Amino acid sequence: MDTAGLTAFVTVADCHSFSQAAQQLFLTQSAVSKRIALLESQLDCRLFDRIGRQVILTEPGRRLLPRAREILHALEDAEQLIRDSTGEVRGRLTLAASHHISLHRLPPILKQFIQRYPEVELDLRFAASEVAYEGVLKGDLELALITLAPEADERILSRTLWSDRLQYVVATTHPLALQDSVSLNELNRYPAILPGTETFTHQRVRQQLALQGLEPNLGMSTDYLDTIRMMVSIGLGWSLLPETMIDHSLHRLETGTEPVYRPLGCIHHRNRTLSNAARELLNMLPDDV
Repeated sequence: MDTAGLTAFVTVADCHSFSQAAQQLFLTQSAVSKRIALLESQLDCRLFDRIGRQVILTEPGRRLLPRAREILHALEDAEQLIRDSTGEVRGRLTLAASHHISLHRLPPILKQFIQRYPEVELDLRFAASEVAYEGVLKGDLELALITLAPEADERILSRTLWSDRLQYVVATTHPLALQDSVSLNELNRYPAILPGTETFTHQRVRQQLALQGLEPNLGMSTDYLDTIRMMVSIGLGWSLLPETMIDHSLHRLETGTEPVYRPLGCIHHRNRTLSNAARELLNMLPDDV
């Protein structure tokens, strides 16, 4: 087996498509097919089933995939160690940031970083926290700045950088805005506008409502908090938003419940050797909350 074949195999598995994998690898589709065919010949087994337009991993393919990732990541780490042995801060830094952090927390830090280390090639991806979390676990990302998971995976090292206090809010024209205090039961009679059910933020909201024996009365859903703020401000429902996002168009509700905090932070894989660039960026982030 060689790295070219393993790289083609992992890319096809991730894309579920030979043509998309070819585009991602800047190869022709026939070149990718030849690399997969050679790998299948070396292993004496079929790695993919091609059913119509679908590309599906076989049982041997599913077993090989995590090991192939480990091999490729180990090689990347070895190359990184050699590059970083000079102490220079350069090369590629692949990281992801949630939409909220990338808009409201990260810009001044990144501005300082790129001014100080102009030879670093920054590969910044904007992704939902859950997607970025998986990217770090799979080894596709070196760092991620996200809403931290309620229950951390043992393979992940995390560091809390900010603590967002969340507030129940409605539009200033909403009927509940006229009341001094509102119970969660009263609030839940109106539609909620929340991030998707799989998001860490949604899970925290659901946990607090569950303490009152309530299920969220979901109206609309989007993972973009700025969009949620806009929809709440025009009276489409209530939500739970970070204090830093609450403006004159929103009214904070007193519910008499325990405050909800959303930890924001940085994560990386426990077994990954961080590049000099990643370590320097970590040093520029705020101290732990």
